[in-house]
Amino acid sequence: MPELLPKLPEVIVSDATTTEMVSRSVKSGKLRKLASRLYTTNLTDAPEAIVKRNLWQIIGQFVPEALIADRTALELKPAPDGSIFIISDRKRDIELPGVTIRSRKGVAPLPDDKPFMDGLRLCSQARAYLENMRISRPREGSAPRTLSRQEIEEKLDVILRRSGDAAIKQLRDDARKLSRTLELEKEFKQLDDLIGTLLGTRDEPVVSKTGIARKKGEPYDPDRLQLFEVLHRALHETPPITRPAPVVTETLAFYEAYFSNFIEGTEFAVNEAEEIVFEGKVPNDRPADAHDVLGTYQIVADTKEMQRIPKRFEDFLTLLKQRHAVIMAKRPEKLPGRFKVEGNRAGSTLFVAPELVEGTLKKGFELYQSLDAPFHRAVFMMFLVAEVHPFADGNGRIARIMMNAELVAGNEQRIIVPTVYRNNYLVALKALTHNQQPQALVRTLDFAQRYTGKVDWSDKHISQRILEATHAFVDPTEADLQGIRLTLPDDTLIADIKAS
Repeated sequence: MPELLPKLPEVIVSDATTTEMVSRSVKSGKLRKLASRLYTTNLTDAPEAIVKRNLWQIIGQFVPEALIADRTALELKPAPDGSIFIISDRKRDIELPGVTIRSRKGVAPLPDDKPFMDGLRLCSQARAYLENMRISRPREGSAPRTLSRQEIEEKLDVILRRSGDAAIKQLRDDARKLSRTLELEKEFKQLDDLIGTLLGTRDEPVVSKTGIARKKGEPYDPDRLQLFEVLHRALHETPPITRPAPVVTETLAFYEAYFSNFIEGTEFAVNEAEEIVFEGKVPNDRPADAHDVLGTYQIVADTKEMQRIPKRFEDFLTLLKQRHAVIMAKRPEKLPGRFKVEGNRAGSTLFVAPELVEGTLKKGFELYQSLDAPFHRAVFMMFLVAEVHPFADGNGRIARIMMNAELVAGNEQRIIVPTVYRNNYLVALKALTHNQQPQALVRTLDFAQRYTGKVDWSDKHISQRILEATHAFVDPTEADLQGIRLTLPDDTLIADIKAS
């Protein structure tokens, strides 16, 4: 029987033990050469792509037991010019497709440095920050070995945002212990001053936008600001939509409150909700839920209240808190009218940290002020509040109230999101939050506004029959399973319902 050879990996770094096998395989067309000593069994993909997906394996074979250091220890990816920085027993550069391994001599791995992939080691976080505090001068056309002061500030801000004061103080303590071993006492002093400034206990110069905001006492979430900018650009590119509003009836206000609460899980049958709103009948077993619906209705049914939109940031905060206080009045544990004091999340979405709420709202409000069309302002305002999630509860309802207030103030049609349309709405929000795709949200709210404008709200019995005929009350999960969709009511449907 012929000898069965083991399956070769995608990349091979040749040495004295494999030179002969590699040479034969290249000649027979089973391997191709990518760089000096580097070969691949992949005969079709671009060399840069092959190196990228096998990066750490390749480095581990070229420079066994190397320590990933400098900017690479914090970024864990090649620098903009493709450089990977390591510490090994000798100084040399290894040129590969799309990547250059840049070795320098330095302190060997310490006990706190972590085992990494393919026999490599990774600098501890404290060591990485200390070594990145050293200024490095890049060669012409190449990336510097260490991060800039701005980049370091931004990374420290991420630690503060995601892990809090305790984590960055622990980093500082660890760096203090390492600084003598590494002979980086001067760098530690700089790091100590920087961390103290971000914590508000020192007053050293800062250069990053996030650092400057923290120093001013207005820290914000830059990731959220990026989302707001994406939506802002998309709205600017969307032609203004004008849909004049009819007279607002109590029926329209009722269903606005009803559906807005249903989206958030405060579920009542329509007749139960009508008794709560119009007859004051509060179920003994659900008084807080009943007040959620009633409080929402009290706001959206008050045309004068719904015409109030913020001209200044201070007005914005006041409106948010006042409206929240009305809706959550029967839920003292949810801090009615006060911003959250603990972080909150929905599924995989972690919302803005409590200490960043006001600063992030302020950055978003600055963008909001430059929008003119009521629909644009409404969409942006809704997403701003929903994405920051400034309260412990009630954020979705407040976001939609703020959205419709923009439309009411502009004499345009409100937006109602029926139960069956809930998943469309939430998926559109997630598309922007997680994938920076704003178009789905704009389209979803545009359709919801068109739908709201098509329903006859002059009589609650007529309105309910139209809503039923267009599947508005269908559970969204059942609707997805059965292929049921929210449909626009046409004139024939409305005429038939009125005539019957």
